[in-house]
Amino acid sequence: MCLRQFHPISSPKDLKIKVYGAVMNINRGNPFQKEVVVDSWPDFKAVITRRQKEAEVDNLDHYTNAYAVFYKDIRAYRQLLEEHDVINWNQVFQIQGLQSELYDVSKAVANSKQLDVKLTSFKAVQFSPHPTLPNTSSLMGSSPRLTCLSVADADLLNRTWSRGGNEQCLWYIVNLISCFPSVCVRDDKGNPISWSLTDQFSTICHGYTLPEHRRKGYCQLVAFTLARKLQSQGFPSLGNVLDDNMASISLLKSVHAEFLPCRFHRLILTPATFSGQIYL
Repeated sequence: MCLRQFHPISSPKDLKIKVYGAVMNINRGNPFQKEVVVDSWPDFKAVITRRQKEAEVDNLDHYTNAYAVFYKDIRAYRQLLEEHDVINWNQVFQIQGLQSELYDVSKAVANSKQLDVKLTSFKAVQFSPHPTLPNTSSLMGSSPRLTCLSVADADLLNRTWSRGGNEQCLWYIVNLISCFPSVCVRDDKGNPISWSLTDQFSTICHGYTLPEHRRKGYCQLVAFTLARKLQSQGFPSLGNVLDDNMASISLLKSVHAEFLPCRFHRLILTPATFSGQIYL
């Protein structure tokens, strides 16, 4: 069952956060043209958010072709996957969620349809509802200054993102900057030197500082400012970090971010037709 408006989730508790963020964006103008599919209504056991069928798509764009999943019963989720026309299996896409059975069930169904599945798993973190901003005295002058990203910055972000470096990522970043909150520090020439932005699931992503400007507190300032901006608009301030990214983990601990008991799982699914044509 497909719903264009959806209000069943009262609070962004752990496992629901990905779907919660997507639903909030749907109910606030729906800039990424999402919709919600449930197994039944109103007593649902599984929820999938996806792109609307009429939305323009690039079959290689797994950044935009993204599904968020929450389930109360894993069997209901599997049934949704197996239903005709819930998932577009003819394109490269990703599935995101925070439940441990997500990978095994998704992979089993995908393999039956001859799709390759790549899993990346992260620590899931959430910023405090009332973060205390770090010292901003170094930004009081004309340079550097705290502001937001512009679409003119998208090429730099695409080149510096570990997931980027391709045309699909470039246009995805352009859309993120155009649609969702972002924060950056700019130098005296107006160039970004540290930044972070928000994705289609209201998750803070691509936090980055140019190497020559590191160890000045910019990353901490950007993360705190963006978290506070999201919270002021009623969004959860969720992030994720790879287990071996010790610098970011130390930073998150220093600002008292909460490491959630669940993990964030991102699956990228590729039909055999597109094997070797995508950037993961």
